[in-house]
Amino acid sequence: MTDLAAFAKEKGVKYFMISYTDLFGGQRAKLVPAQAIGDMVEDGAGFAGFATWLDMTPAHPDMLAVPDPSTVIQLPWRPEVAWVAANCVMEGEDVAQAPRNVLRKLVDEAAKEGLRVKTGIEAEFFLLTPEGDVISDPFDTAEKPCYDQQAVMRRYDVISEICDYMLDLGWGPYQNDHEDANGQFEMNWEFDDALVTADRHSFFKFMVKSVAEKHGFRATFMPKPIEGLTGNGCHAHISVWDLDGKVNAFAGDAGGQIGEVGLSERGGYFLGGIMKHAEALAALTNPTVNSYKRINAPRTMSGATWAPNTVTWTGNNRTHMVRVPGPGRFELRLPDGAANPYLLQSVIIAAGLSGIRSKADPGQRHDIDMYAEGHKITDAPRLPLNLLDAIRNFEADAELQAMLGKEFSTSYAKMKHQEWNSFVSHFSRWEKDNTLDI
Repeated sequence: MTDLAAFAKEKGVKYFMISYTDLFGGQRAKLVPAQAIGDMVEDGAGFAGFATWLDMTPAHPDMLAVPDPSTVIQLPWRPEVAWVAANCVMEGEDVAQAPRNVLRKLVDEAAKEGLRVKTGIEAEFFLLTPEGDVISDPFDTAEKPCYDQQAVMRRYDVISEICDYMLDLGWGPYQNDHEDANGQFEMNWEFDDALVTADRHSFFKFMVKSVAEKHGFRATFMPKPIEGLTGNGCHAHISVWDLDGKVNAFAGDAGGQIGEVGLSERGGYFLGGIMKHAEALAALTNPTVNSYKRINAPRTMSGATWAPNTVTWTGNNRTHMVRVPGPGRFELRLPDGAANPYLLQSVIIAAGLSGIRSKADPGQRHDIDMYAEGHKITDAPRLPLNLLDAIRNFEADAELQAMLGKEFSTSYAKMKHQEWNSFVSHFSRWEKDNTLDI
């Protein structure tokens, strides 16, 4: 366990950011002088939960964010400050609805089954002008801009700085590229335990936004920030291991269409859980109104959305919701950039464990091009058309709610309904353009 006071003295840290993530993915923090960090480790930093996106009232007691010293990261771009993820506690008990607590509980549930879930994510983002209305590079206009070397080099200062920081932090970044939309980028680092990945994902979003601002740009992970262009996905690569992390429990030959792609029987059941709960888990993997403009989008300028709209799985084929690119792992292509880093990992584990416990069948594997021939599959469920449908699917899935925790599930659905109601109360330009003269 890292001694934060000693860490501060050794590294020259003056302040700690004690950080937690709320239900809507908002990153909340208090800036604590290094001299006071000992008390914070013991008692936590006090927050009013109602003031953030948590299902609380002003009458609730103080919520204490207790730092997890193992997560401490010295800010590479401001080394006198260190960030540390925190667990939310109220009156001596973990706050059940707090996303990091939800994930910690599910990691423990997996361990009871002798399993250790490891994940990696592909976090896509746009670099926009400070106003957020257009992409930052006026020369980035190619019809098919993916992997454009000129465009990525015009943003070399931003991308290389972030990658250098990840190298220094020991994350093992291994590739950076210009993505399928103009102004869009993706950066990849090595997979790890689900909680480690979630903490790094949370910090990555903070780091990307901070470095972009430093260079005069605005980074966004919004699912569909620009009409007509590919949206921001957050594909998750999933494998499950024994508790030592040495034997891949997903790898094997279960026989049939599961074994053909290199999955074990339990790997097939875990995949079955993802398929079984897909219509409900979308409420967490695709958590905003804007999310459904990505997964239900018409063809983009580049020719493909790279996002699913049907609950199907396949081998090494990027046009389905789940892709099995090789033995012992699979890729969930549903999540988008708005996904809460902790709830994304939580719902993957919850659905997968549900599948293992119920021996869920993932259903027929389809190897067709869904963009060209998807209409031929008539029996596969459709993903939700909007956030309200996703919330209702989530509320109807008692098994998934139980895996995530009833208190969390109730609070999440309640607050997402409030978000939807706020959206439909908004008067848009479209309404006037289309109904003013009726």
